[in-house]
Amino acid sequence: MCGIFAYTGNKGKDAGGILLDGLLSLEYRGYDSAGIFTPESGSIKTPGAVAELRKKVPKEFAGKSGIAHLRWATHGEPTEKNAHPHSSGDGEIWVVHNGIIENFKELKHGLEKKGHVFLSDSDTEILPHLVEEHLKHTKDFEKAALAALNELRGTYGIAMQYKGEPDKLIAARMGSPIVLGLGNGEHFIASDPSPILPHTKQVVFLEDGDVAVITPEGHGIKKLDSSNVSRATTEIDWNAEEAQKGGHEHFMLKEMMEMPEVVENTLRGRLIADKGLAKLGGLEEVAKQLEGIERIIIVACGTAYYAGLVGEYMLEEHAGIPVEVELGSEFRYRSPVLNQRTAVLAISQSGETIDTLEAVREGKRKGALTLGIVNTVGSTIARETDAGVYNHAGPEIGVASTKAFVSQLVVLALLAIFLGRQRGMSEKQGKEIAKELKALPKKIQSILDKHTSVEALAKKYVGSRDFLFIGRKYNMPIAYEGALKLKELSYIHAEGCGAGEMKHGPIAMIDEVFPTFAIASADAVYEKMLSNIHEIRARKGPVVALATEGADTRVEELVQDVIYVPKTIEMLAPILNAVPLHLFAYYFSREKGYNPDRPRNLAKSVTVE
Repeated sequence: MCGIFAYTGNKGKDAGGILLDGLLSLEYRGYDSAGIFTPESGSIKTPGAVAELRKKVPKEFAGKSGIAHLRWATHGEPTEKNAHPHSSGDGEIWVVHNGIIENFKELKHGLEKKGHVFLSDSDTEILPHLVEEHLKHTKDFEKAALAALNELRGTYGIAMQYKGEPDKLIAARMGSPIVLGLGNGEHFIASDPSPILPHTKQVVFLEDGDVAVITPEGHGIKKLDSSNVSRATTEIDWNAEEAQKGGHEHFMLKEMMEMPEVVENTLRGRLIADKGLAKLGGLEEVAKQLEGIERIIIVACGTAYYAGLVGEYMLEEHAGIPVEVELGSEFRYRSPVLNQRTAVLAISQSGETIDTLEAVREGKRKGALTLGIVNTVGSTIARETDAGVYNHAGPEIGVASTKAFVSQLVVLALLAIFLGRQRGMSEKQGKEIAKELKALPKKIQSILDKHTSVEALAKKYVGSRDFLFIGRKYNMPIAYEGALKLKELSYIHAEGCGAGEMKHGPIAMIDEVFPTFAIASADAVYEKMLSNIHEIRARKGPVVALATEGADTRVEELVQDVIYVPKTIEMLAPILNAVPLHLFAYYFSREKGYNPDRPRNLAKSVTVE
C-alpha cells in the first residue's frame, strides 16, 4: 500500500514542492522510503519518511512535471536502491508503482538475456526496462507503455514518465487504486484523492485495466487492448484527512473494509489450488530443513498471540507437527528447551515487537530454526529470522490490529498446507482447504455488507459494564481476541474464556446484566457450545451468538441476538468469526464516544520491554 503522486502543469509552478507536499499527505500509506523525479532535475531517493526526503531535496530542484512515491516495501528491503522512482537502463523512463508484479522474475530473466542490468531488488524495476525495450521498436511512448503493461501479471497502480516527452504522464490501474485530478492547466495522478484535494476537487477514478494519459491540457483513457473509454468526473467534498480514510470515519473501519482485498493479497501467487499446494517463496531455502523439524514453538504478543493459538490447531491437525504457543514476553525467562529440530515461529505485524524479537534471539542462541510471519518488509524480525513469510496486508494505522490479524490467520493456513503436504496431507485435503481459502474474500465481504446490523447490536449493549466471550476448539482464541478488542477500545471489563471452562469459575460472574458473546459455529463442538449457552441462560445471562448461515437454528431459540456468518471448513471459521467481533468492538467504542484509532495508553508497536 504505497503512496503515488504525480503532477504536470503549464502554470510555471514548482513541481518539486507540489510533489513533496503531496507525499506528506500520503504518509499514512507508507513509511519505509521515499523518492521524487522531475525531468529537469533528476531523481532523489532515501530510506525513511518524507521528512528525510525533504532534507535531501535542494531548493533549486526544479520542474514543471514529475512523479513521486512513498514506499511500503513488498519486494526488497527499504533501502535507497529499492526506493522508487525506478528507471530504465538508459535513464529515460521513470516509474512509481503500488502493488505486486507476480511474474517479475521471469520478465527480469528475459530482459537480462537482452542485456538489461538491474540495480535493485524491487519487482517494479522491470517495468521501465520493459517500456525501454518496446520503445526501441515502436518509437512511441504510449504504445510502448501499453505493450509493457500487457506483459504484467499481478496488481498495480502505476505512474510513469518519459524524459523525451516531459509534459506527458501515463497512469495505469489493475487492482490497486489510481485517481486522476483534473485542474485548470494542470493535472494530477495519485493513489487516493488526499494529495489532489488542495489543488482541485474534480477527480476521475480509474477502473481495472484502464491506462490514462495526462498532459497539462487534458486527459484520455484507454483499456489495455487500446480501445478508448470514458470515465465520469466526480467532485470530491471530503477534506484531506477524510480522503486518507477513504471516506470512512476512522482508519480502523477503513482497514476492516479492506479485509477482502488483504486476503486476496496474502494468497496471491501462493496458492496452487488445482494441486492442493501452497508456494511460500520465503521458506524455499529452508524447505528441506523444515522436513526434519519435530516441534514448532510460536511466539507472539497480543492479537498476534491469539493468531498463533489458532495456528496451533491448524498445524497440529493438518500438518501433524506438535506446536506450542508462547507469549513473547515470557518465553526467554523460562529457560525453554530448544534444539536444531525445533522451529521458533515469530508472528508480529510490525516486525519490531521487542518481546517477540528477544524470543527469536533466544531461539537462535539455542540452535533452533527461526521463522517469521511479519507485515513489514525489512523489519528487525524479518532480518534476524532464518526465513519467513510476509503478510502483504499493507500499513495498518489503527492501533487495534484487524486486517493484519486476518492476514496472519491466512498465512498460518497456507503454512498448514505447505507443511502438511510435506508430511502426508493428501492432495484431496489440500484442494479442499485451497478451495475454501479462495472463497474467503467474498464471504468476508458478505459479513462487512451487513455491518449496520452489528452496529445496532453495539448500540443495544453499549450500556454493559462487563462482557464475556466464549468459544471452543478453533474458536476459543477468537473469544480471547473479541474480548481484547472490546476492552482495549472501550475500556470496559471483558474476558475471553474457553466455553468448557465456564463451570470452573467464570460462570460465577453471570447474571441478568452480564452479557456473553458465544461463538457457536456449526462444527465438531457445536452441540457442546449449545450446552454451554444453556448454562448461561439458566442463570439469566443475555447471550449474543455467532452462528453459521444455513446450519442448525436451535441457537436462535436460546439467545437474545444472533449474527450469522457464511459456512466454511472448521479450520477457517476463525477468520470469518473475527470480522463481526472486530466490527462490534469498533461500533461499541464509537457509541461510547471514544476514538477507536487511538485507544488510551496503547501504542501501535511495542518496542521497549
